[in-house]
Amino acid sequence: MPDFISVQDAVFDYLRPERDPVRAVDHVDLTVAAGRHVAVLGRNGSGKSTLARLVNALELPTEGTVVVSGYDSRDEGSAWEIRQRCGMVFQNPDNQIVGTTVEEDVAFGPENLGVPQPEIRRAVDVSLAAVGLSEYAERPPHLLSGGQKQKLAIAGILAMKPRCILLDEATSMLDPVSRRDFMDMVVARVREDGITLVNITHHMEEAVLADEVVVLAAGRVVARGTPSEVFEAVDAIRSEGLDVPAHMEIAHLVAARRGVPLRPGETGTPDGAEAAVLRVLGATDARRAAEAQAAPEAPAAAETAVEAAAAPAAPDADGEILIDVRGLGFTYLKGTPFANVALEDVSFQVRRGEILGIAGHSGSGKSTLVQHLNGLLRTAPGVVRILGLDASRGGDVRAIRQKVGLLFQYPEHQLFEETVRGDIAFGPKRMGLPEDEVARRVAEAAAVVGLAPEDLDRSPFELSGGQKRRAAIAGVLSMRPEVLVLDEPAAGLDPAGRDEILSYVSSLRAHGATIVLVSHSMEDIARLADRVLVLDHGRVLACGPVRDVFSDEAAIARAGLSLPAPAAFLKRLADRLPGLDALRFTAAAAADAVLAAAAGEAPC
Repeated sequence: MPDFISVQDAVFDYLRPERDPVRAVDHVDLTVAAGRHVAVLGRNGSGKSTLARLVNALELPTEGTVVVSGYDSRDEGSAWEIRQRCGMVFQNPDNQIVGTTVEEDVAFGPENLGVPQPEIRRAVDVSLAAVGLSEYAERPPHLLSGGQKQKLAIAGILAMKPRCILLDEATSMLDPVSRRDFMDMVVARVREDGITLVNITHHMEEAVLADEVVVLAAGRVVARGTPSEVFEAVDAIRSEGLDVPAHMEIAHLVAARRGVPLRPGETGTPDGAEAAVLRVLGATDARRAAEAQAAPEAPAAAETAVEAAAAPAAPDADGEILIDVRGLGFTYLKGTPFANVALEDVSFQVRRGEILGIAGHSGSGKSTLVQHLNGLLRTAPGVVRILGLDASRGGDVRAIRQKVGLLFQYPEHQLFEETVRGDIAFGPKRMGLPEDEVARRVAEAAAVVGLAPEDLDRSPFELSGGQKRRAAIAGVLSMRPEVLVLDEPAAGLDPAGRDEILSYVSSLRAHGATIVLVSHSMEDIARLADRVLVLDHGRVLACGPVRDVFSDEAAIARAGLSLPAPAAFLKRLADRLPGLDALRFTAAAAADAVLAAAAGEAPC
């Protein structure tokens, strides 16, 4: 098929006043045939988003050419033609929501394309239904949750019926089921309607759906091929700060420890990886295969920094209660036509030294809940007590905010001072601490998150995305909170950046901090949290130890969630490997469980 996208020797430099330009795209060659699905991977700052902006003619190449559907982006008038054919969904949905209601926002694109009104109506209805927002059609967008806004941005592009869709981390704020359903829908359109899809993502399970995977590093293409070809180079992918899909990594670990080579392309799909694991074990009778297998085992896979740091013993079940929430309810715009019940009769407790994970579908009330934990929202009705203080009393709220640190989604948006040092020092100064103590806390917090001393005098807005997130976290840590509330702290980060941020969480717990972690990543919650609170439409669906909660698959599915990827893969093997403990939440632990079951050993 003809190339729909042709990028030839493209270079793009971001210009800076009185400073050297920053090269974001460095002599990239890339072609995408019409009707193909290409996943683009790479670390934050590798040039992925800039490349997408070049394809959509939002930026013009400094050198080289970008031709889309036959239109050279540098030619006058081409930008309009290209953008009619290419719809782009950005990582932050707030950047592309313009309507006063949900349906008006979705209609905005088709109206600008001159689509007849009856067709616009149909396109809006179909697009909202596709992303599950039909019931919110008349609601103002600012009343939506972060995940719902992401769905709205996606619906706005679908309504334009583009020939090419560019997704720039477009699923980063979606719950697991919404993300899966959306990707299934888009992939179906690629297959049935010939849509061309370029998906920039940090979710490796999305990447394996693509026809082709492209890996960028420092603005250059460093790997390209089918998902199987790219991900089979496990060490190379890891060296780029990326993940390998769980099913492939588990199969590779089992094969390595059995000393049995895998076949080329064998583990590219979950079905293939399942068959590969069984082949490596030697027979369908796993016990007999294990006894017959004489090959020496390789050492167990090394733990990641997050897994190693997550090792401290669980807190005392009878320990001090720091957070006590009882009968909490909250309604946005109460008494108006737009009233929205966000929380209803929510009760739970958090003890000192515990990590509580909070999970739930987009719009389930997670962010609303955690904003009650430092008095940003006041209880109505219900009781919220933090370290013995009443979060509904104005006199207690100031004291609570000195002891509870809250990090929002996209914490870099909390940066506002002229220098990083000033930003980190803001909280301690507001606490009235002497200058020498403020300086000491700034240095300690910067060291914890890995900010170099020379970074402290830079503008926070000059930092990379990962450094901004570190600076925002340091600003909270400098207040030495007893409780740290994190609302999607790793959203939009590459796997290495995610592990770095989450390793801070684990190390802080090791130093006695109590942590509430909100996340759409079941893998992150499963490997970090002691207990999980699951919200479903503002109500508590489940609350308990991680293994207990994830053992109830029906409840997890009702909440719009899914099992962590390693556990989901092990469930596929459970019927063939008697005694397999499927509730393992990292690839290394999953490989251990497979080998233990094959050897007839009791699970650890």
